[in-house]
Amino acid sequence: MQIVTLIPGDGIGPEITDSVVKILKAADAQIEWDIQTAGADVAEVEGTALPQRVIDSIKKNKIALKAPVTTPIGKGFRSVNVALRKELDLYANLRPCKNIEGIKTRFDNVDLVIVRENTEDLYAGIERQIDDDTAESIKIITRKASERIAKFAFDYAVKNKRKTVTAVTKANICKLTDGLFLNCAREVAQNYPEIKYNEVLVDNLCMQLVQNPEKYDVLVLPNLYGDIVSDLCAGLIGGLGIAKGANIGIDTAVFEPVHGSAPDIKGQNKANPTALLLSAIDLLKYINQNQVAKKIENALYKTLKDGKILTYDLGGNALCSEFTNEIINNI
Repeated sequence: MQIVTLIPGDGIGPEITDSVVKILKAADAQIEWDIQTAGADVAEVEGTALPQRVIDSIKKNKIALKAPVTTPIGKGFRSVNVALRKELDLYANLRPCKNIEGIKTRFDNVDLVIVRENTEDLYAGIERQIDDDTAESIKIITRKASERIAKFAFDYAVKNKRKTVTAVTKANICKLTDGLFLNCAREVAQNYPEIKYNEVLVDNLCMQLVQNPEKYDVLVLPNLYGDIVSDLCAGLIGGLGIAKGANIGIDTAVFEPVHGSAPDIKGQNKANPTALLLSAIDLLKYINQNQVAKKIENALYKTLKDGKILTYDLGGNALCSEFTNEIINNI
């Protein structure tokens, strides 16, 4: 039995968490949940959106499943996601993007992986107000972080029989910061002669992705570009509702969907739990419960392919609970 920290989040988080927990139980996943609340509601009670108990739980269990947590825009507390990644040194953000049969998209040949550096860049949050009319943010890129994310990308490519790693920067403009990231990727690439290495500027990449996404395999990017390109790639495969993610450190991993907390549909039983479920499936693989993971994956894919009971964002009219029950029936 594996103990896993479970963070239900806020907004639609608790609803889709309940769905995923039911599905994993139906598939006989050998997991004991250590439930830890975090987010806006918790901040009102405990004075912080990310209490120390949450961090302690993940440090102890080494693995977590996290639903989305609301991040205020332009004010309020700092992102719980960013704080967790920094506190636990979850330096690699892994976001596979692959077409799923039954999900209608403009492309049917997308199969790429985003490897995003997770600890620095503008996400370091080093900002200051210079005067009433000027604010400044500092972009941090280090050799240590750049080398290890490049190594993670190449190791992932080798392990998963991928052929190409492409480094993505804006080094023609950010010559020192992105230049350092690019130089580190080049140096690491020399240790992996079996993997083809490419480079592309992030603006050109965005154009290429919406024209010929099949050209790309594994993309390794600094933090900000990785965040933006991840959402673009989610759009290629059907949207954030089916986009999974993982934040991985040396001995700790937090699995979570890419999408936000969607407070506008909170409590309406309309949310799509697929992205969190796909993240949970990857969690099961991470802890070597592969048969259970495959059982759930097959049930989910059957539900999506049948197309009879789908949530609103997938073109159906089913409630979250109805979609959940259909997956359980297919298990």
